[in-house]
Amino acid sequence: MSDRTAAVFRETAETTIDLSLDIDGNGEADIDTGIGFFDHMLTAFAKHGLFDLDVECDGDLHVDDHHTVEDVAIVLGEAFADALGDKRGIVRYADRKVPLDEAVVGVVVDVSGRPHFGFEGEFSQETIGEFTSDMARHFAYSLSMNAGLTLHVDVERGVNAHHEVEALFKALTRALDDATRIDERRADDTPSTKGEL
Repeated sequence: MSDRTAAVFRETAETTIDLSLDIDGNGEADIDTGIGFFDHMLTAFAKHGLFDLDVECDGDLHVDDHHTVEDVAIVLGEAFADALGDKRGIVRYADRKVPLDEAVVGVVVDVSGRPHFGFEGEFSQETIGEFTSDMARHFAYSLSMNAGLTLHVDVERGVNAHHEVEALFKALTRALDDATRIDERRADDTPSTKGEL
């Protein structure tokens, strides 16, 4: 299997981001975005998806958390797209439902090369520490647009936004881990009748 890694550097007037990703990693993470809860979510994303992920982001947090979360998702999406290359041999489709205490979140993903995003549900509180709860939805949207994913997220139930958002990140990473795995039966084939994704 070829090396499925990527490193992306992005600098704008709002954020400077240095990110590296190994899809076939061990769940190691080194995360510093300046937002404690977001660091926690990205660490969980790496751990539960078995992705090695390093993220250093210097963002305009004096404004709010929007640009930091959005731009990290953009760069992470670009890294997935780069690391997956022609997507030869991947499983492609996956779905996961993850509970965290009272919260349940379901994710369905197609690593299709055709970005599309659907979202159902809401978060029970507006903020979690310095993190705006709705930025979890926007993170998933921005990731899907830049990684070329068809992605549907359903926050089915919950009363605690920390639990709801954490279940979202864990369901998302478990689905991505499943979908990006190599199916040895088609290791030299692209999973599409078109011949490419």
